[in-house]
Parts: sequence; structure tokens; C-alpha cells
Amino acid sequence: MRDVLQARRIVQRHLPPTPSWSYPLLDEAAGRHLVVKHENAQPTGAFKVRGALNLLHAVREPVVTYSTGNHARAIAYAARAFGRHATVVMPEHADELRVRAVEALGATVVRHGANMADAEAHAQTLPGRLISPGDEPPIVAGVATAYLELFERHPDLDTVVVPVGSGTGAAAAGLVAAAVAPGCRVIGVQSAAAPAAHDSWRARGCVRRENRTRVDGLATGRGFEGPQALLRAHLADFVLVSDDEIDAARRLLARRAATQAEGAGAAGLAAVLARPDLMGRAVGVIVTGANATELELAR
Repeated sequence: MRDVLQARRIVQRHLPPTPSWSYPLLDEAAGRHLVVKHENAQPTGAFKVRGALNLLHAVREPVVTYSTGNHARAIAYAARAFGRHATVVMPEHADELRVRAVEALGATVVRHGANMADAEAHAQTLPGRLISPGDEPPIVAGVATAYLELFERHPDLDTVVVPVGSGTGAAAAGLVAAAVAPGCRVIGVQSAAAPAAHDSWRARGCVRRENRTRVDGLATGRGFEGPQALLRAHLADFVLVSDDEIDAARRLLARRAATQAEGAGAAGLAAVLARPDLMGRAVGVIVTGANATELELAR
């Protein structure tokens, strides 16, 4: 927790706390009290900017990374904040507006390959300090500042549900809950169409799985060892939901909580609705991002 407290001092210089609200119509739909943590209110539209700021605070060289969107935008934002140059490898089919958002922050975008595995392989050949979306302890510590804010404002939560792509968010939530809210269960959620992190947690070792999800923020094909070690230590459960259930949760957030969420940002609510048997009476739902594509908005 010392690293998390240090990260908070760094993150607070750049970002205000994000709000956490409850919505009666959302509680009605879920059949329990929900607290929605609005990481979709970040300047990059997603929680990952916290970890990027904490990591790049201590990096003095150019950086290179790979991402389909939110991690890319976070690294670009932090690189600009600290005067570093960032190169981001994105798959060739990456959403055009997300590419433009990264470039607008001053980063160089290289489009390569059909998927994240191809982008990662190419990033490893480029000059600069390679940044993994998952296996970076300073990223987890930075992301954990969101959960310090949540538990300080809502100490009585008995469950927190966190979407999982690389796993940094759920790893951070478990780390903080163990320290400041040990009675709170942390539950991860991933798309059943991209279950690599879920299956890695079940297997207690990193595995690769086919990635067929249309939810970009959950579109990972392998487990990341750093986050997985923390998930194994602290996660109470891990569930899978369908992409259609995630879209239904996005609609519910829009209609009943005036909240725009990308697919990954709605996965926590989708898990609450799909698996009420695992949830307590006071549940924290993390809306991890707002950066929905035009296709997501159309659905």
C-alpha cells in the first residue's frame, strides 16, 4: 500500500477525484443498492490515465506501447504531461476516432497487424522503453488510487465488481480492499468471448484464449502475470458475461443513470444483473470508460 499512497500524491497533482453516485432507477433494476464510480469522467475517458501518470512520472526516456484504445490514450496523455515522446502500436482495424485521439495528444501511432498479439510483437521491435498494458506495477499502483477514493467515500460496500481486460483494475481493487475494506468482496468480470484472464485465474497460471469479443476494452487474448498474481491473492470470484449482456447494461446506464459507457465500462453492471447470487446488498460498480465506438453507440 505504500506504493499506492505514493501514487495518489502523484495522480492528485494532475487529476481531481472522480465522482461516485447512486441512482434510484438503477437500484430498482438491480434489486440492490449500487454505487457507480465514474472513471468515465477522466480527461481521457477512462481509468487507465491514473496508472500511466504514475508510471511515466519516473520514466525519462521515449516510450513505446501497444493498445486498441484506452491504454494508448492514457500513455499519450501522461507522455505529454511529462514531456516524453510516446509511440503507440495499434491494430490496423483500430477505431479511427481513437487513433485520432491518441495522435491529438502528441503521440506517434503505428498501425500494424490484425490484433493485439500482432501489435505487441511489432512494438517489441521499436526503440524506446516498452510499456506493457498489464505487467507494470506502477500502473497497478496508479489505478489503485480510484479504489482509495471509492472506499473512503463509501466504506460500507460489501461487493465491488470490476471489468477485466489485462487485469490491472481488478488487481488494484483487490489490493486496496485487502488493506482498507477487508470485508468487501472484489469480483472480476470479463466477456465470455475473450476469457483469457478469467481462465488464467481459474487455472492459476497465465493461458492464451481466442479473442472474439466486440468489446474493445476486454479484448485480450492472454493473461498478464503481474495482475494475475494479485487476482489470485485477492479476487473473491470471477464471472463471464456475454457481449449482448454488456450492451444491455450500456443501455441501462444510459437510460437510468444518464451515463455513457463503452462496453468494458458497462461490464460490471452486466455482471450484477447476470449473477445476483454473487452480489451483496451494497455494490460498487466501476464504469471504467466512456469511449464507445460509433458501432457501440448504434447498438
